[in-house]
Amino acid sequence: MATENKLQRSLFDEVMVPCYSPMDIIPVRGQGSRLWDQQQREYIDFAGGIAVSCLGHCHPKMVAALTEQAQQLWHLSNVMTNEPALRLADKLTQLTFADKVFLANSGAEANEAALKLARRYAVDNFSAEKDQIIAFNHGFHGRTFFTVTVGGQSSYSDGFGPKPQAVTHIPYNDVAAIEALIGDKTCAVMMEPLQGEGGVISPSLEFVQRVRQLCDKHQALLIFDEVQTGNGRTGDLFAYQGLGVTPDILTTAKSLGGGFPVAAMLTTASLASHLKVGTHGSTYGGNPLACAVAEAVVDEISQPAVLAGVKQRELWFREALTQINSRYPIFSEIRGKGLLLGAVLTPEWQGRARDILVAAGNEGLMVLVAGTDVVRFTPSLVIEKNDIDEGMQRLEAAIATLYNYHC
Repeated sequence: MATENKLQRSLFDEVMVPCYSPMDIIPVRGQGSRLWDQQQREYIDFAGGIAVSCLGHCHPKMVAALTEQAQQLWHLSNVMTNEPALRLADKLTQLTFADKVFLANSGAEANEAALKLARRYAVDNFSAEKDQIIAFNHGFHGRTFFTVTVGGQSSYSDGFGPKPQAVTHIPYNDVAAIEALIGDKTCAVMMEPLQGEGGVISPSLEFVQRVRQLCDKHQALLIFDEVQTGNGRTGDLFAYQGLGVTPDILTTAKSLGGGFPVAAMLTTASLASHLKVGTHGSTYGGNPLACAVAEAVVDEISQPAVLAGVKQRELWFREALTQINSRYPIFSEIRGKGLLLGAVLTPEWQGRARDILVAAGNEGLMVLVAGTDVVRFTPSLVIEKNDIDEGMQRLEAAIATLYNYHC
């Protein structure tokens, strides 16, 4: 196809709702941790579709699973079940604390199901007055009106009319704050076991343990949003397993399908019993295509060698970023766990995370931001060492350009 006949970025502004502002480049092909745009320029991918492409692009086991299922069965309503959905749910229960699984399409849908279950459990067992949901500042739980209200960034939920009520936000990692707030009217505490969008912030073990204790004391449910941290991202299959604190409800999406839309809410049998027939549902939840791909992903990332490899890659990333920072000191710390890492900008460089993202793109590297002061990295969990090395060279070139101009 001639260049002049290719679809242009300008068409987005003509036909798309303007709630996004995508970059000018349009990728057309991917393999592993590399992407190519319409002009066949190559990029190394340290972003992974925001912690989604956990096995990189076009992983052969995912391609094989999708191709095989595409020749068998595409869709059924939830009046019936299907074999890929049953296999996926069975594996998720075998690998986690959960007894039961609700399948959905996105992290927001999984979180919506979790919040509805918490409220229904409280109504069934206590009263409608036990409705308080405690969440945390800078948390992110999705874009439905319920989940965006529970998320701790009011700018995302303001301007849409009356918000869902009885949702209270407190500082993350603050034991005293939750001790002061939680009570017998609390039905649930919802938290990320490592905040991603909010700045790549890890909790202290003391904080997570105390939240669990307080939930037990006040008969409130603990919901872990593992949409970003789950499926090997932190070096454990799910982050709760590395913390040694088990939630009552867990949500997962993003990398569960490695790029194919799928999500799940996991919980115990006793809690799941409160979502009786007709109380909740999803047209596409449990879709055979999605579940076949997700099963292939889970089979791959649950292997001990893959999870150990995530921890090794974390060391490679940290070492490379530290070396870059020794030459161009713009980072105050590297935080996070596994391959959910954030490079925090020094006071002098705060507000310039997007500048680094753009400069990196110009050098052929894709990175992310988490707010205005943190450069975020969520690459493939199986990214090759040479891709890391070359990507870091491109990142250093981008930073050098900005640093020399700044100075």
